[in-house]
Amino acid sequence: MSYLVLARKYRPRNFTEMVGQDHVVQALTNALTTQRLHHAYLFTGTRGVGKTTVSRILAKSLNCQGPDGTGGITASPCGVCQACTDIDSGRFVDYTELDAASNRGVDEVQALLEQAVYKPVQGRFKVFMIDEVHMLTNTAFNAMLKTLEEPPEYLKFVLATTDPQKVPVTVLSRCLQFNLRPMAPETIREHLQGVLATEQVSSDLPSLRLLARAARGSMRDALSLTDQAIAFGAGVLAEATVRQMLGSVDRSYVFTLIQALAQGDGKAVVETSEALRTQGLSAASTLEEMSSVLQRMAVLQAVPDAAADDSDPEAAELTQLTALMPPDETQLLYSMCLHGRADLGLAPDEYAALTMVLLRLLAFKPAAAVSLEKKTLNLAPRPVSEPPPAATKPAPAAVSAPQAAQVPPARSATGHASEFKENLTVAQVKQAQSATPSVANENTPVGQHLPVRGMSTPSTAVSVASPGFEKKRPLAQMEPGQVATNIEAVQVRELPEARRDQPTGLATAAVQPSAEGDFWYATVQALIASEAITAMVRELALQAQLVARDEGQWLLRVERESLNQPGSRDRLAAALAVAGYPVRLVAEVGRVTDSPAKRNAAAAAERQLAAEKIVFDDPVVQALMRDFGAKIVPGSIKPG
Repeated sequence: MSYLVLARKYRPRNFTEMVGQDHVVQALTNALTTQRLHHAYLFTGTRGVGKTTVSRILAKSLNCQGPDGTGGITASPCGVCQACTDIDSGRFVDYTELDAASNRGVDEVQALLEQAVYKPVQGRFKVFMIDEVHMLTNTAFNAMLKTLEEPPEYLKFVLATTDPQKVPVTVLSRCLQFNLRPMAPETIREHLQGVLATEQVSSDLPSLRLLARAARGSMRDALSLTDQAIAFGAGVLAEATVRQMLGSVDRSYVFTLIQALAQGDGKAVVETSEALRTQGLSAASTLEEMSSVLQRMAVLQAVPDAAADDSDPEAAELTQLTALMPPDETQLLYSMCLHGRADLGLAPDEYAALTMVLLRLLAFKPAAAVSLEKKTLNLAPRPVSEPPPAATKPAPAAVSAPQAAQVPPARSATGHASEFKENLTVAQVKQAQSATPSVANENTPVGQHLPVRGMSTPSTAVSVASPGFEKKRPLAQMEPGQVATNIEAVQVRELPEARRDQPTGLATAAVQPSAEGDFWYATVQALIASEAITAMVRELALQAQLVARDEGQWLLRVERESLNQPGSRDRLAAALAVAGYPVRLVAEVGRVTDSPAKRNAAAAAERQLAAEKIVFDDPVVQALMRDFGAKIVPGSIKPG
């Protein structure tokens, strides 16, 4: 006796054996019980979720005769009558299955519909089951529309498809549609446990978890993988053998990588990636497993009270990683793992690509909080007896950049102005000031003036003063050597890009005007205005330079050989003769320095530059650029 694979051996025979499709089973059971039966059903869903199985059970329910031959329409077919056994074995004459993937033409559909005029031979109903119905041609769909809308009372249509978007709406509107959902890994795992117990095959829980995840919602795929695992493990299902068969990455590597990324340990990340390379484990599988773990971590971070599976051996490690990695980094790493799988095929080495994906989180790791924790801000006021840091007397009209750079508190907190702006916020400084007692006496320095880039008035600076002193003061009123001790951060504005000398969108043409060029430009413009030349003749006139005018002959120069065509020259000569210049045209190929096209381009460039100057010199535009950091989109300025 030949071996029957698990996917066929354990195909459900009735609705009670169906797994993971309770919403479909309930609807069909109630319809059969009350005998409110539709004439056409459409089952949709991914592969291996039970579309064909539901169709066969429905056919048995409609034609079941009961063990004693007196049964009727029922939601629980007996499975022992002639109709039930024939449908299970695929030889029931009134149940027809058509594979639309290989019989997709109008002829096959018409041959099927010709049987609709005959009443059932053995059962109560004829059932036409069309699998992968979306593969039918448009003419085939059109051929079945009328019969599908008003079939005989003894005929039922059952359609199945994995891609309902390709089914015409005219067919969808004639069917009762049920969407069979992908099954959860827990549902698949529980079903596999029952199947293996019946088959008397020993297995462990981790191996079943791996098979359930690898099935991706398909029960048929899960049973097929189980068949393969039984053969691979010589009749025993163990985690190590199943993982080796699937090429799955051990979760211990995933946990190590996530922990190293959370701690910013680049060395551990690289070493773990090299270990994956040495063992030949899949880089894509690594990112997939990391995505799965990070998704569970994100759920635990968002809902700390979420119920965890006590039987899951990974629950404790997930809890530790959840506390170790901030939620924003979890989301960032999850996104990088998803997008990183698409990058693996682009890299010459998938393990190098895996390493780059993992190190990318360290490169984009938020560093503002870390830098603030590692740096201590000395915001206490300087003792009165301590000399001020600026011994030289500043100029009364302005504070130079080197003097501003010598302010010890600002330099100790950050290395430069941009880092000062990012790390030392106003709220943090005020919090530090409230925690530090200030020395209030007349010798306490009033404030340090920090120059602000982009200020339009050089004689005024923003006073960054201690609490209670927040206003602008002219530098002329500052005391010599006056330095602030409590520094409040001032936003540093960056000037917008300087106005370009060249206009946007047009390259200024290098034109070398000449007397011949003036004459040629006026002549060509007159010909164009009178529409005497068009198309290629006009292009030749615009791109050509008049080099010399001899008696009865003019010499033109063009840069492209494609313009130097005899037909174009003859038509241009004819137009010139009509305009009063009966000459013969001779053309050569060379560098052109003065042509009508170059003059037009230069004139357009000047208009563009003038338009940009008007916009950039506008006081309102300057204020927006200075105060709000506005920028003018390149190419958006067009002359009127």
